[in-house]
Amino acid sequence: MTGSPRPPLSRRTLIGTGLGAAVLAATGTAQAAGTGTAQAAQGTSAASAARRAQAFLAAAMDAYPDHGAIRLTQSYTDQAGLFSTAFTYDNALAILAHLACPAGESRAVALGDALLYAQAHDPAHDDGRLRQAYNVGPYTFYDGSPQPDGFVRADGTANVGTQFGFTGTAVGDMAWAGIALAALAGRTGGRRFLTGAVRIGEWIERVGRTDEPLGGYKFGVDGADKKLPFTSTEHNTDLVGLFGRLARLTGDKVWRERRARARAFVERMWEPSGGFFYTGTNDGVTVNRSPIPEDTQTWTQLALASRAHARSLDWAAAELAVLDTADRPNSTVPSGQSYEGVTFSSASLLANEGAPIADGQPRPDRNGVWFEGTAHLALALRHRGHPSDEKRARRLLGSIERAQELLGDAQTVGGTALPARSGVVSASSPLDTGFGFGYYPYRHTGATAWYLLATTRANPLRG
Repeated sequence: MTGSPRPPLSRRTLIGTGLGAAVLAATGTAQAAGTGTAQAAQGTSAASAARRAQAFLAAAMDAYPDHGAIRLTQSYTDQAGLFSTAFTYDNALAILAHLACPAGESRAVALGDALLYAQAHDPAHDDGRLRQAYNVGPYTFYDGSPQPDGFVRADGTANVGTQFGFTGTAVGDMAWAGIALAALAGRTGGRRFLTGAVRIGEWIERVGRTDEPLGGYKFGVDGADKKLPFTSTEHNTDLVGLFGRLARLTGDKVWRERRARARAFVERMWEPSGGFFYTGTNDGVTVNRSPIPEDTQTWTQLALASRAHARSLDWAAAELAVLDTADRPNSTVPSGQSYEGVTFSSASLLANEGAPIADGQPRPDRNGVWFEGTAHLALALRHRGHPSDEKRARRLLGSIERAQELLGDAQTVGGTALPARSGVVSASSPLDTGFGFGYYPYRHTGATAWYLLATTRANPLRG
């Protein structure tokens, strides 16, 4: 994320879907206590949980069988109100998760080829970019306008997510897509994947590189192709991962220089007195000191593996820790259940629980668990390897596995019921990120993929 108080082009920004608190209860998120308890879920083996997570990714990928073999994975269940939206970031994570799991390579290859198709068949650009999101199946939008196509439109172009304005291109999204394509190149030897990853890297170099005092690479462009002024710690961390992979795969030293440039920006965001990383800068000159997000603490450890900065994990584990229970204000956790983990940012802990997160949205629970970020932390702890880190990681993974078992019942993808107890919800209860949007208890490709990466110990930023 950038330090913008309301970032205009984050892969996580969910433009108002008009859903209210009643929808959360109606979709089965607030299940009756009789549907199970956290104690019942504790007996579920990690292997079984991982298989069910894979089943969710497969179902979300196969949701529109009548709309062609070239396809992406729908990001959220239908109940989230984003219809068939497939975020580029989520699909990159799905590729990496499939590669980390048994018998997942063919699905990873299919998704990689879909990203390459989008890159080669953009309706307006031929410069290596991908958009924030695409449509992968038909629906009727809120205003009554039909969206009849699958991922490939009738004219052969990729079906960009125009209904919600997901038409811009963020450096972070591009970096993750490049990481996924580079991982496919390394696994399969497919030259096309490396070519696609290099095109992404070159687009980032052309569009994102900045000579501002703090350096690094800037945010990207909006849907009108206007450059955005922010520079994000998270995005530059992603670039450390991407440029490192490209350096290894191509042998071209230019990628090492670019990696060093991104890393230098990240390290400038370090706060030694507190042991954490700031979110970035709005103007290339002044560090934005609030809010402080979770991913800049965990992804930095995964990408840098730096002893000098390893305290960031302890900061996240302590300062962003939450425990969501049914008696919390605005919690949607069923009676008798509880979930632990971390929230999105320091601002999430200060959210106004008396007001909606956004127009038409429910009120936030300050203790809502962000399961994607909880998986980030579990994986980073496993890779850091300090005494007790593995025990802490297993406890966090257990919370995620209970959530998959018990939260998000009766949700669908493409109108079809999901395999039982498959897919991890974004959050245990509605939470306010502090960046102008929220997360809600809907099963999510990104959260599920990060769980699989954590349980298999697969570090996408150092692959």
